[in-house]
This record gives sequence, structure tokens and C-alpha cells, in this order.
Amino acid sequence: MDFRIFTEPQQGASYQDLLRVARCAEDSGYDAFFRSDHYLKMGKVSGEPGPTDAWLTLAGLAVQTSTIRLGTLMSPATFRLPGPLAISVAQVDQMSGGRVELGIGSGWYADEHTAYGIPFPPLGERFDRYAEQVEIISGLWATLPGDRYEFAGRHYTLTGCPALPKPVQQPHPPLLIGGMGARRTPALAARYADEFNVPFAGIDAAAEQFDRVAAACREIGRDAAEIRRSAALTVGVARDDNGIAARALAAGRSVDDLRANGLAGTPAEAVDRLGRWRERTGISRIYLQLLDLGDLDQIELIAAEVMPQLN
Repeated sequence: MDFRIFTEPQQGASYQDLLRVARCAEDSGYDAFFRSDHYLKMGKVSGEPGPTDAWLTLAGLAVQTSTIRLGTLMSPATFRLPGPLAISVAQVDQMSGGRVELGIGSGWYADEHTAYGIPFPPLGERFDRYAEQVEIISGLWATLPGDRYEFAGRHYTLTGCPALPKPVQQPHPPLLIGGMGARRTPALAARYADEFNVPFAGIDAAAEQFDRVAAACREIGRDAAEIRRSAALTVGVARDDNGIAARALAAGRSVDDLRANGLAGTPAEAVDRLGRWRERTGISRIYLQLLDLGDLDQIELIAAEVMPQLN
């Protein structure tokens, strides 16, 4: 099982905070460092010093790390136009030597859009734009050197696009799709996703969603095994009850809630829970949502006492 650190810097983090976490994760042997793509804090935190842009962050990390993979869960389609986003991802892939992954979603957090003047159309239109963006980005990456890419959709039109720059990874950087939508999300994933992520759901609900993705693959004749299965869980792992309680508090959750709906407990308990996740859902990758970015000890503890049992 791959282990990835997933951060929520809109809750309050500078670039230097993220760099420390990414380097600690790299040194500890994690597969990847991912971050959310949001511009406004959530809940009862100040959000200071303020938001950091996801792709500017990843560009910096690309040249200040060496081996760890980098990506987003998930970049909202409402934030960027598809052509410029494909350019940004390809450039950061070049800067990192081929370590970048793109997680992309339809966008859901209305308040951050109104706060920063970003258009936020109704859900149906957001998903339509999202689906077009996924098709465009995939098409740009698949366009052969010297050829031109054309697209005429309801929301976006590209004419005579050289589809440059090209990413280092071939045929393209991994594309992540996720969420709990019952119909359109699995269908979109079946067509384009390299990985499908279920965020912060229970085991049974996750298994049902993966089944929907597999069914959507069968409908178009794609082997569902080509799509890696992953999950994201809030983490609060410590050696004793006091430590678990402190980490649950730092995550803004009760211990009981985090045990039931996240990944809380001792290292042995974490190994057991992840083993049950793997058996029930078929996941081979876990994103550990770390909300206290000063808690490097937890990153190292999981690396030392959980990861070796499941790798």
C-alpha cells in the first residue's frame, strides 16, 4: 500500500510550513505529498497567514524536493481554464523531473468563490465544465508533437492548439478523479481516470462507489483494474490514549468520531483498520489528511510503525 501525506493549507499555513512537511514526508519514505486546492479556510480557524496557490506551491516543491511525488486533491475546474491548467501541470512536471499528478474536481465550496470573485455556476453546469476540462487536458497531453489539438464544446473551444509544453511523464501525468457522485462521476472516471479516490467515507460506502466505477468501466469495455483505488482519511495516530486524544483535538474531531470515520488509534490499530480497508475495498493507496502541519512526529511515527506492516 502506498502512503501519501495530504494537507489542507487553507486552514493556515505558509509555503515554508508546507515545505517542512513535504521534506519530512520525503525523508520518511512516503510515496507522495498532496495538498488541497482551496482559497478560503473552513470552520473555526483564522486561516492566517492566508491561502497559498496550489500550483505555485507545487512548482516550488518541485525544485526543493527530490523523489516524492506531488499533486492536488482536487483542483476545482472553476478555478482555472483547461488550457492554462494543462500548461501549468506540464511545466511543474518538467520542473520536478516527472513527479506530478493532477487531481481535478468540479468545485464545491461556494464561499471561497464569492470571497475571491470566482464564478460559481449551478452544479449541473459546473460538472459539464469539469467534464469538458478533463477531456481537453487529456486530449492536449495525448496530442503528438507537431500536431494540433481542436475542441469544440459547449463551454470551451480550442482551435489550432499546439498542445505545448509536453509533460515529462508519458503518456501523461496520472489523472485523479474522485468523489461520491453516483452516476456522472463514475462514468467520467471510467473514461479518463488513472486513479479514483474516495474522500472521507466509510468502508461500505467506499466499496459501493468503487463498484460503480467498475460497472462504468464494463459499460465502455475498459478493464477496471487499470484504475487504481485510493481513499483519504483524517489521521490521528499515537502511541497511547493521551496522544490520540491530543491529535484528535488538533484535527477538530472527537476521538470516537476519528476512530469511526478516520484513522485514529495506536499504530497497531491503524494497521488493522487499513488492512480491513484494503480487504473490503481493494484500495492500494491511502491519503493521510494531516491537519496539524507542525506535527512532524506523527508523520515519522506512521512511517516507522505502520507503513512497514502494509507495504
